[in-house]
Formats: sequence, C-alpha cells, structure tokens
Amino acid sequence: MHASRPTLARMIGVVALGLTLSACTTTRVGTDRLAEKDPLEGFNRAVWAVNRGADKVVVKPVTQVYRAVTPRPARDGVRNFFANVGEPFSFINNILQGKGDRAVRNLGRFLINTTVGIGGLFDQASRMGVRPATEDFGQTLAAWGANGGPYLILPLLGPSTLRDGVGTGVSQLADPYRVCLRECGLPKGLPTGMNVLEVISVRDGLIATGADSFLESALDPYAAARSAFLQRRRAEILDQEGDDASAEAAAADDAAANPIADDGLGAADADAGIPGTDTAPSPDQPAAAPPSPDGSETAGEPDVPVTSEQPKQPN
Repeated sequence: MHASRPTLARMIGVVALGLTLSACTTTRVGTDRLAEKDPLEGFNRAVWAVNRGADKVVVKPVTQVYRAVTPRPARDGVRNFFANVGEPFSFINNILQGKGDRAVRNLGRFLINTTVGIGGLFDQASRMGVRPATEDFGQTLAAWGANGGPYLILPLLGPSTLRDGVGTGVSQLADPYRVCLRECGLPKGLPTGMNVLEVISVRDGLIATGADSFLESALDPYAAARSAFLQRRRAEILDQEGDDASAEAAAADDAAANPIADDGLGAADADAGIPGTDTAPSPDQPAAAPPSPDGSETAGEPDVPVTSEQPKQPN
C-alpha cells in the first residue's frame, strides 16, 4: 500500500477514495484531459481487473475472517502501529523537501506514540494535538519539480504514476521500517507476516466504512478510482495546507504535457457513475461513504474510530 506503507495496501486504500466526491457537471473537455493523463488505459484496465479479482478472491475474504476473530480495539492498535512506523520515513522526506515544521511533527508523533502510546498501539500524539504530516518519496520528487507522468496501474501494486512508481521503489529501499524488516535479523517469515497484516488492516478499514458498496455502485469503478487517486495524490503533494514548494510542484504538473486540473478530474469522471469534485479527503481521513472529517458515523460500522493516519493524496 504507499511509500511509507506497503504499496499493496495503498492500492486497496485508494479504491474507496472516489466515494466521497461531490456533484459536478460532465464536460467533454474534462474527459479528454483525463484521457491524456491515462494514455495506457487499455493496459491499466486489464491490470485493474486482475487486481480486483485478487481482492475478491483473497484479500477481502481473509480480512473478513480477521474482523470476525479480532476485537475492534486490537484492530485499532494494529492500524496505529503501522501509522507510527511510517513516521521516520515521513520525517526524512519532510527534511528533503525543506519542511522543517512538518518534520518536527513527525519526530514528536513518533516519540510520543512509541513511548506513551506503548509502541505505537495508541495514537496519543493526536490526542495531544500533534497532527500527522505524512510524506513519501513520490511527494519529495514532486517538490523537487518532477512531473507526475502518465497514470499507471501495476500488478498487485495498484494505482500510481511514473513519478510515484520511482518513488515507491526508492521508498522500499530507504524507508527505515522496511530496512529493519530486511536487515534486523527478525525471525524468518515475520517481515512477510507484517506486510500481510498491514494489507489486511487497511482492507479492514475500508470494509468498516462501507467503501465496497459505493465502489460497486459506480458505473465505471476503474474511472472512479482513477479520478480519486489523481485528486488525492495532488492533495497530498499540496499538503492541504498551501505549502509553497509543494504548490509550485503541483502547478508545474498542471502546466506539463499531460495536465489535469482539479475541475477537469471531477468533470471527467462524472461519466464513471460517481460525482466529481475539485477537492479530496485529507491524508488523515479514511475515505468513506459520506465521511465526516473526524471519522464519525460511517456506513457499515457507525463508530469506527479515527486512527492516527490513513493512506495519502493526489497530483
């Protein structure tokens, strides 16, 4: 699933991102612009179908068993743990982007949650007002001026772009958590088990929010997820806070050969059976059927609590 999280988990998480979009009018221009951003649509749709099949046959059934045998407080702790181990790599990327204030938040969250939060099982930092500041290497490349390139769906790895694909490769090699899984002499099978558990944990969150039924209601789930991913990725790069360096990177992407503005994204995918919008959920919100910003009642499991962090946003 993503950068500081496994990429497969990111794939599953992004499936539900289009479900929160608000109404927008369809335009031919928007559709054309989105098509320019997805020149590999034929290939992407084929891989999308394979990924969806894998989710239906393996990931979702296993997650349903996990939900049945694991109490919700324990599942919440698992989500918090994985959010916490992503903080060091977010810290590195915020430093690389020159975002010292956000890097301080990463450091503070990691120290608080690792100690007071008992190894990250509890998100005490959020309770103390220290908000998440998640970053990955794809966002760092964007801040350095790299264009996003075409939309791309990778087998089992899910939605991405050319730039984010490079970022994902670097992340898997440089993320301190991933490095430790490989190099810390952990018992055989534990690293794989941890990655599988994270995939299941993210999928658990989507089931809780009722994301599946919303995606299934879209006339074109592929287009719905594509629009959601690109919008969310852009919002991640912008940090939802108007950061100057990130804003410049996003503006450069808009002016590049394959531009995609927020309104173009929303308009283009009104045909997909979901409404569009020019905004996307924040990185620390779960994508859900009609979500509330603080994770209040959602379809499927009304009182699902907000954890410290959910998968991240668009270009």
